[in-house]
Amino acid sequence: MGDAGLTCRSCGAVLSTLFVDLGMSPISNAMRSPEQAGQMERFFPLRTFVCGVCKLVQIEDVASREEHFHEGYTYFSSFSASWLAHARAYAEMMAERFALGPDNLVVEVASNDGYLLQYFKALGVPVQGIDPAANCAEAARARGVPTLTRFFGAELAAELRAEGRMADVIAANNVLAHVPDINDFVSGFKGLLKPGGVITVEFPHLLRLIEANYFDTIYHEHYSYLSLLAVERLFARHGLEVFDLEALTTHGGSLRLFAGHAGAHPGPSAALAAFRAREAEAGLDDLSAYAAFADNVRATKRALLELLIRLKNDGASIVAYGAPAKGNTLLNYCGVRGDFIDYAVDANPVKQGMFLPGTGVPVFAPAKIFETRPDYVLILPWNLKDEITGQMAAINDWGGRFILPLPHPAVLE
Repeated sequence: MGDAGLTCRSCGAVLSTLFVDLGMSPISNAMRSPEQAGQMERFFPLRTFVCGVCKLVQIEDVASREEHFHEGYTYFSSFSASWLAHARAYAEMMAERFALGPDNLVVEVASNDGYLLQYFKALGVPVQGIDPAANCAEAARARGVPTLTRFFGAELAAELRAEGRMADVIAANNVLAHVPDINDFVSGFKGLLKPGGVITVEFPHLLRLIEANYFDTIYHEHYSYLSLLAVERLFARHGLEVFDLEALTTHGGSLRLFAGHAGAHPGPSAALAAFRAREAEAGLDDLSAYAAFADNVRATKRALLELLIRLKNDGASIVAYGAPAKGNTLLNYCGVRGDFIDYAVDANPVKQGMFLPGTGVPVFAPAKIFETRPDYVLILPWNLKDEITGQMAAINDWGGRFILPLPHPAVLE
């Protein structure tokens, strides 16, 4: 059961249905420097609930948003080649579909290091980035993408509107889930969007999380776990309407929604109607659809530990590839530390020389794998599996093999 007084961040109803409890966990992007390695580390409960009314799956609030997105925020979008290709394709599609040119304005909320807006800029479309992490915003400005170092919401939208800077397109990729006050955020969309403008939001789809057992995408920076159903109810509350949808392969299975002011666009598209039907068929408006997830998560933890224990008993050396937030949820929940994993590697130089939160596993550059020649490489960012196995294919030279932890722990053939 939920706690007295815990209410839904979307509709305000009392939360009483637990989705999954992943125990105590540190903030997943809070990499630790060598100076911090011997100091106390803060752990927080990692519990998720499903709202019985609007069906938003959400985490219990335990840390402020400022703790997540600060000077030392370590996720830079530009370190993934496949994500850059995704961003470029999106910019080209939007510019063509909505006839964007020099008289339009594209605003990206949570614009990170300018990874997306650079492609609109190259097409001659004016852009404005908004991101609260100072180091990301600085990297964006260095590549010529104007960026405000602010949290987005109704207040900032009103300021931009007062300056006459309303948006033809608002892009919000993988940010809606990161917002504690989701109503203030969506109210900002409403206030900033021109009458005929388009909002696109991308988010990992809850149904995929449930079906594929992607419990590692649950961490403190992710306040909400979104379905089409829950987002449409949220948008409608603010006079916004979804009119089209695209299913994407990013992040293990995501949705891209196209929305605007209610009644401003023809719709719903055939794709949107079909996806509504898919969610209805899966029972996402019924609490019973959420019930089996916690048991599946516990079974996966046992399976991963059984695999790692067997390999270690056989004398194998194991390292991890990647230091993503999701990997830290996985390692902390499963209790996998230096006793199983010698070290981790990551292509992002900001993470190299640091230690993973909670587990204290040291992070090196990927070249380290070719120096120590481990028997197994555990891939933590499973959504980049093909990119990583391609880059690291040379581990086959010494008989090295890859382990994929989810959806079912397995050694890749």
